[in-house]
Amino acid sequence: MDIVIPRDEEKALLEKLKLRRDTEARRMIRYLEMPDLSRTPGSLLFELVERIKSVPLQKNFDIINIPEIVPVEVSFDLFNFAPDHPNRSKSDTYYVDDKNILRTHDTVFWYYYLNLPEIKKRIANRESMGALCYGKVYRKDEIDRHHMNVFHQMGGWYLRPASDGIFQIDDLKNILAEIVKTVFGKDAVYRFNEDVFPYTDPSLEVEVQSGGEWVELLGGGMPKKAVLANMGVTGYNGWAYGFGLERLAIASMKLPDIRLLWSDDERVKKQLVLGQPFVEVSKYPPVIRDISFVVDKNFIPNDYFDLVREIANDLVEEVELIDKYEDESKFGKDKTSYTYRIIYRSVDRTLVGEEVDKLHKTLEEKTASVFGAIVR
Repeated sequence: MDIVIPRDEEKALLEKLKLRRDTEARRMIRYLEMPDLSRTPGSLLFELVERIKSVPLQKNFDIINIPEIVPVEVSFDLFNFAPDHPNRSKSDTYYVDDKNILRTHDTVFWYYYLNLPEIKKRIANRESMGALCYGKVYRKDEIDRHHMNVFHQMGGWYLRPASDGIFQIDDLKNILAEIVKTVFGKDAVYRFNEDVFPYTDPSLEVEVQSGGEWVELLGGGMPKKAVLANMGVTGYNGWAYGFGLERLAIASMKLPDIRLLWSDDERVKKQLVLGQPFVEVSKYPPVIRDISFVVDKNFIPNDYFDLVREIANDLVEEVELIDKYEDESKFGKDKTSYTYRIIYRSVDRTLVGEEVDKLHKTLEEKTASVFGAIVR
């Protein structure tokens, strides 16, 4: 069954967001308007989702489509995130207002799923149930070839009454093993390690051998009874998992740059084939520029990465902190000096120096005006 959660509250919050003129609001609107590649036919992530949906153990699961603006209480409190958890910070998460955020993890589908009238009826009848959810999530993050602040996750879970039996961790391992084989082939080499999540216990991660290295790709666990009780469900148990779709795609194809998944270049798109090592069309030359500035100690690097994205969009491959120090006699009290190395490189064309110089000059000006920085 395909389920789309009503979005009246989200629409109202979005309208308020559009009335704002501050930089953060404009950024969030732009991120929300980016296409959901997991629901875009022809996208590699769409194909990846279709493969995972076809895994026999979950072939008949419900598919739930949830809002992208969610309450803080739902995202963090109901899932037992500690009050001081980093994800709650405005330096890590996009806050639409004090009570609502751009979703940071798709596990919030648990809440929406369990509050559906038809699911409440199933629970009242002590029926088993399974669901899958996928789509964009948002986290303030660094800039490099394997990270974006807008990416895609997929999660799934299966619940049944305790009277019908208690799931063991091996039941979860079985479904995760099937997903690994579906994406990486029957001969994939993988292993399970213990992990910790606020809302599952026990928990584990799956690492897959790729290019001679172990790469963490999937996480999962058994939903905590306390978390299910937070959502009004008792007497049930199950397994659950979640993962980043880009991470699976990158590992499957040894993809050198996450931005390639968004490319419209047909030469690139035809190379995006799951399980087939990506052959670069051309490695366009980088243009490297450094920026140094002195700023207040309360400067938040993740906010700076967003500024870089806003100015250079997808023309920045990496932003690396190469120097940070304090010198009260030189800069003044409560001031810090930062130096970032910015690698400008397009995935589908050669950048010219004049174009980069203009972008970098704009970045210097905005760094000064937005953060009150002194550019050195």
